[in-house]
Amino acid sequence: MRETTEKVESSKYKLTRQRREIIAIVVRYHDRHLSAEELYLLVNREHPEIGLATVYRTLDMLVELGVVAKHDLGDGRARYELSSPGRHHHHLICHECGRIIELQEGSLHQMERKLEGEHDFTITDHRLEFYGVCGECHRQQDPQK
Repeated sequence: MRETTEKVESSKYKLTRQRREIIAIVVRYHDRHLSAEELYLLVNREHPEIGLATVYRTLDMLVELGVVAKHDLGDGRARYELSSPGRHHHHLICHECGRIIELQEGSLHQMERKLEGEHDFTITDHRLEFYGVCGECHRQQDPQK
């Protein structure tokens, strides 16, 4: 959390108490891809005085600062997670239950280098999501498996 708050403090933004509390929740749930509404509900449990608009503004600021990554994972709402500079990962997304499984970058790095060479192109970032049905939903649909 310290790294995140230092980044805000060194920016043009003020690190208010509300922003600090929102950041604390984002850091606490770093392994989840929260929507603004889900984050608001988590923040609201401990700090009912913090409104949804403050959560949205804080998320926008954190995305602008590169502290949080914003994703469209196909469920109609933006999802947010802590950024990990230099660490790419990808997602398996179950269209039945909405479960999101993170995949760490593996052989895709080789494909990037190949594409850069073939097309005289410098890749600076990428996103990759796979959509399907997770094992748990498969088992619920067909208990024989």
